[in-house]
Amino acid sequence: MAGEAHDNAAAGRLVLAATPLGDARDASPRLVAALATADVVAAEDTRRLRALAAALDVTVRGRVVSHYDAVEAARLPGLLAEVRAGATVLVVTDAGMPAVADPGYRLVAAAAAEELPVTCLPGPSAVTTALVLSGLPVDRFCFEGFAPRKAGERRRWFAALVAEPRAVVFFESPHRIAESLADAVAVLGPDRRGAVCRELTKKHEEVRRGPLAELAAWAADGPVRGEITVVVAGAAPAAAPAVGSLVAAVHERVAEGERLKTAVAAVADAAGVSKRELYAAALAERG
Repeated sequence: MAGEAHDNAAAGRLVLAATPLGDARDASPRLVAALATADVVAAEDTRRLRALAAALDVTVRGRVVSHYDAVEAARLPGLLAEVRAGATVLVVTDAGMPAVADPGYRLVAAAAAEELPVTCLPGPSAVTTALVLSGLPVDRFCFEGFAPRKAGERRRWFAALVAEPRAVVFFESPHRIAESLADAVAVLGPDRRGAVCRELTKKHEEVRRGPLAELAAWAADGPVRGEITVVVAGAAPAAAPAVGSLVAAVHERVAEGERLKTAVAAVADAAGVSKRELYAAALAERG
């Protein structure tokens, strides 16, 4: 079956590994072993990879190649060729999980298309860490990547989230967080709750929680430094309209030839109210 065919004896494997967000002690033993044994390590920032290896007291013996956004497409053929030839290619980013707003997606998609073995060493993620620290209902959530840089695009982006019932999590630059939160207030409203999570797992970790208006005021006093993940509460369900306000719509449909029960059912279903209550109200007004 496509996606499960790992029976190519000649092929190596592609391994995506989560790296610590800040505290090197969050590295898994599997990550340490992979860094020591991989034939090729594709790193978003090779200097950060060396620093992480030093912190973990592990020697990277494989060939190290850069694998950041600007070179991701160019690196793809060579990395796939390594896997085909039997090498283990380890992909790591600066912090967190590859392919989640970081390089890795194109390589995974290409390897999967060839049915080459692909696996993942799970671990730290700024997305899930911020969600659980937010104090908001996050049983359902959506991840939106980085907020748009330009103000107009950013406001349109927030506008698309006005009615989103799930919690929304996104990344933002410290240089734009004040503007971004001000736009969120203007579009989503001052009372929508949120959380700004800064420097997760690091020495200066900070989580600010509250209405968007309060968060925007805090950010405006700045400066806000470090890597930032924002969580915004999902939209509250729209309140159902009062049954009495729907009676006129029922009578209009009846006047056009529908049976009362049919008209009541249609209007009640559209508005999300009780058919029985609407039917009683329509009869009472009918006299």
